[in-house]
Amino acid sequence: MYSIKDKVVVIMGASSGIGEATTKKLAEAGAKLVIAARREDRLKAIVEVIPNAEISYAVADVTKEEEVQAVVDLAVEKHGRVDVLFNNAGIMPTASLFEKRFAEWRQLLDVNIMGVLNGIAAVLPIMQKQQSGQIVTTDSVAGHVVFQQGAVYCGTKFAVRAIMEGLRQEERHNNIRSTLISPGTVDTELHTTINDIERRNWVENLQRTNGLQASDVAEAVAYAISTPETVAVSEIIIRPTKQED
Repeated sequence: MYSIKDKVVVIMGASSGIGEATTKKLAEAGAKLVIAARREDRLKAIVEVIPNAEISYAVADVTKEEEVQAVVDLAVEKHGRVDVLFNNAGIMPTASLFEKRFAEWRQLLDVNIMGVLNGIAAVLPIMQKQQSGQIVTTDSVAGHVVFQQGAVYCGTKFAVRAIMEGLRQEERHNNIRSTLISPGTVDTELHTTINDIERRNWVENLQRTNGLQASDVAEAVAYAISTPETVAVSEIIIRPTKQED
């Protein structure tokens, strides 16, 4: 396993769950981190608990391309390059299509798809100039398996798989690697983005009783980042052992 030490890593959606766990894991490994999310208080708290790490933060909404670009620009300003971008922000409102939740659908498309595209767009020119880099994106087992009341959510995750494969094909000659991390159920705050109370409670219980820990997924991210530039880990699917789908 190659060293993560001194790699410049930008993490979007870093304020909780997988993003927070990955921040801590990579900081422990000696990475130079720039983390971003909408909740400044949570970002500050993360920085405070790892005071010896080389870490900066910025408040950003992934649906706003100029804010994502500002985070990447901050990394370049501080460190002169970006070795890894981790697109981790995501939401999971779920409901039957019959309910016609247009606002939720637009939000899913904006965060789960446009958020990823905004990250890719911000970092690609830098990585092309460097002739190196890695873009890691959190997807989901829901990008492989469709479940009832999750048609639109699953659709966004299938789309991200296609985008990341297209990225791999387009940028491989520039030595830019793409990695998709597809977790099953994980004990995070993702259930809080479900507006239907009954389904939110069901998902929360599933996460608590049969979910991976966010640190489990962070280990997978760290592994992908630690591989040599000649190795492209295209996708890692990580499920709780007892998960059926």
